[in-house]
Amino acid sequence: MRKTVLIVDDHPSFRGSARAVLEAEGFDVVGETDSGGSAIEATRSLHPDVVLLDIQLPDESGLEVCAWLMSLNGAAPQVVLVSSRDGCDYGELIAASGARGFVPKAELSGEALSSLLE
Repeated sequence: MRKTVLIVDDHPSFRGSARAVLEAEGFDVVGETDSGGSAIEATRSLHPDVVLLDIQLPDESGLEVCAWLMSLNGAAPQVVLVSSRDGCDYGELIAASGARGFVPKAELSGEALSSLLE
């Protein structure tokens, strides 16, 4: 069964390229959104298996959005954080976030995402 993915990023070009890569590699992208607030609403309505979540969003931190998503208990999606910055720039924040992991935007692939979801 294909995993459903919600892409949350404020750059339309990244959302488009992430969608193309993930769909070509066996994922079903069910939605895209550009802010933390809309990510929460989209998660509530779409119930994705995975949320690909940019750490730096215009309205709130992706880390804050991740914390909210983790509070959904049995309905919580798996969250994978992304950024154009290196993961070491965030130190322990990624590990403490509850996310399945982190993938630099330049290294996003279906294989990289799948390796975090196993």
